[in-house]
Amino acid sequence: MTALALARSWRPKTFSQLVGQDHVVKALTHALDQGRLHHAWLFTGTRGVGKTTIARIMAKALNCTGEDGQGRMTSEPCGKCPACLEIDAGRFVDYIEMDAASNRGVDDIAALLEKAAYAPSNARYKVYMIDEVHMLTNHAFNAMLKTLEEPPEHVKFILATTDPQKIPVTILSRCLQFNLKQMPVPLIVEHLEKVLAAENVDCETNALRVLAKAAQGSMRDALSLTDQAIAYAAGKVSEEAVRGMLGTLDDAYLIRILDALIAKDGATLLAISNEMGERSMSFSLALADLSSLIQKIAAAQIVPESVLEDWPEAAEIRRLASALTKEEAQLFYQISITSRPDLSLAPDEQTGFAMTLLRMLAFRPGNETPGRAGNSSPPVASATSAPRQASPANQTAAPARSVPAASAPAPMASKPAVSASPAPVPAATASAANRPDWHALMRQLPVKGLVQQLAFQTELQDWEDSPAGVRATVVTPMPQLASEASVGRLADALSAHFGKPIKVLIEKGEVEGKTVAKVDAQIHQEKRQNAEQMIAQDPFIQQLEKEFGAKVVGGSVKPL
Repeated sequence: MTALALARSWRPKTFSQLVGQDHVVKALTHALDQGRLHHAWLFTGTRGVGKTTIARIMAKALNCTGEDGQGRMTSEPCGKCPACLEIDAGRFVDYIEMDAASNRGVDDIAALLEKAAYAPSNARYKVYMIDEVHMLTNHAFNAMLKTLEEPPEHVKFILATTDPQKIPVTILSRCLQFNLKQMPVPLIVEHLEKVLAAENVDCETNALRVLAKAAQGSMRDALSLTDQAIAYAAGKVSEEAVRGMLGTLDDAYLIRILDALIAKDGATLLAISNEMGERSMSFSLALADLSSLIQKIAAAQIVPESVLEDWPEAAEIRRLASALTKEEAQLFYQISITSRPDLSLAPDEQTGFAMTLLRMLAFRPGNETPGRAGNSSPPVASATSAPRQASPANQTAAPARSVPAASAPAPMASKPAVSASPAPVPAATASAANRPDWHALMRQLPVKGLVQQLAFQTELQDWEDSPAGVRATVVTPMPQLASEASVGRLADALSAHFGKPIKVLIEKGEVEGKTVAKVDAQIHQEKRQNAEQMIAQDPFIQQLEKEFGAKVVGGSVKPL
């Protein structure tokens, strides 16, 4: 005999068995007990949170007759009368479940409403449950408006959807709406413990916690994953077996990654990435787990009491919270969440994951170049460049406001200004070996807003490195961005990056090369042109244009 799936065998049959939706249960039971019933209810929420289950319980509550056949409508259906048994078995004539995804047209709704006019054959109420109601067409919605507003006294409507935003307001205004919540992890773990205890299956609490996280708030998904874990483990449901089944990462891997970042150990980061690849782990889930751990670390730095003692990784979270700065935790979190979509663009997921870890290492505040411990200057900048011949009269320098090196001289104070001369800028006088990669440097600097716009609109003209500091002469075609505050903050960011005082001299003029902004604009333009070309060559689009005279609106195509 085939065993029934846990999600089906453990489907709640009464309101008291329902887990995690107390706010809905309370409202519905009070309405049933007081006899104050609406004619239409709308249940919204993600998959597996109990929408269909509540609809079936409501149908039983409305039609329960008790074991003696004399019972009245109740919030506690007996589960033994013909109505309760037949609804549980899915064969009750007066309880009709309709899938709007496959019956979405106006004809389907018209046929349903035509039957609604007839009295129930063997029940107190005829209950119509329309699942995924947002899939109905506009004509179908319009067809049911009047009946939904004033249905026959013997008819009750229950609507369910995962996307209430697509339901017309005219439908929403005719229903009592209940938003079902996603299940929190502790509640799922508690329920799974009860289920496995009743099923006589040994398990580890951490294994259930991993399953609960993977279910993403859905109790049905949690039970289905538990079914899979029981089969996979062929015995005790252990954390190791569950992680192997899901391809998720052990917390030990995540902690090793953060320890390697703290130690600036790029070799270990690559070794961990290779080890994960050999074990066929999911790199997308790994980044999700890493961002979750970093979030807990960041929370522990601000609110230490947020770390719960029952967390297996509580001690490690506290240790890492003290080892990382708040800025590093925020940076690592940002890189981990923004890199997940980029995994699909990488040659393979392992390469994308490895580059994410290396990006965290490279962008870490105050990071030193590997192999140059103790040397505060990065390899792109040499010791001292040849002295400049002359400085234009319209140049002034922004003060370097922060000097990390203890032996660095006091910053040179002068007010930044912008030349009004639009003359073309002469070629740079410094040698190529002295100059940093300005475009890469501007993308790397941790600046935002107007300062980032200024950085992206500049081109390096001269880079004069001396023991006293660096004088960087840059040109911009947009002098309006070069306010005193913006130039000063750009100088601060450069000083912090190189570990020495840096003056920024701003000149106005057209750049010979391409600024970061121009490069980005050119890349976006090429992507847009490619996207428009792909759309124009798409057979489906060509068919629409040929048969219906459709046209692609110019400028509406946006590259991904």
